[in-house]
Amino acid sequence: MSILKFFGLTNSTQDPSQADAIRKIVRALGQIDQERARYIAAFAYILSRVAHADMNVSPEETTQIERLVKEKSGLPEDQAVMVVQIARHQNLLFGATEDFLVTREFREIASREERLSLLDCLFAVAAAEHHISLTEENEIRRISGQLLLEHRDFIAVRSRYRDHLAVLKPANKPATRSPSG
Repeated sequence: MSILKFFGLTNSTQDPSQADAIRKIVRALGQIDQERARYIAAFAYILSRVAHADMNVSPEETTQIERLVKEKSGLPEDQAVMVVQIARHQNLLFGATEDFLVTREFREIASREERLSLLDCLFAVAAAEHHISLTEENEIRRISGQLLLEHRDFIAVRSRYRDHLAVLKPANKPATRSPSG
């Protein structure tokens, strides 16, 4: 049960299969076809999931999400920014509860090609700071599984971002003292 339902703040006639995070964004995109709005809402929310994986959403990640939402949805910049802000807020408040539900809904409404495109976008968001942490990579792997993509799909997309993977970068070694010193 979501916290909104617990406090009686949701409309009981709403589709129970739709995650609360998606409903809120769909309402904000009132003039767009509802199916398209659901797709955009889920897309933005899942991108926010990766940005928030390390508990620090950087300005670079936010800018990248806004750019991807605008590019993939065709929304004007102001609407794309609004969608991203709502998605980030919803992820921050209800992430643990909504993550699987939103990803499952995206899986059900998106084609395989759209799911693969999202996977690439997830890595693009994580690489926005030129460094994909192991935490972000693991979150992307989890999302990939929830989207029912094959492991080889994950590896193929991941390989395009190998220069940004923390696990493949040399570790920062602490300074050592010289033997004479």
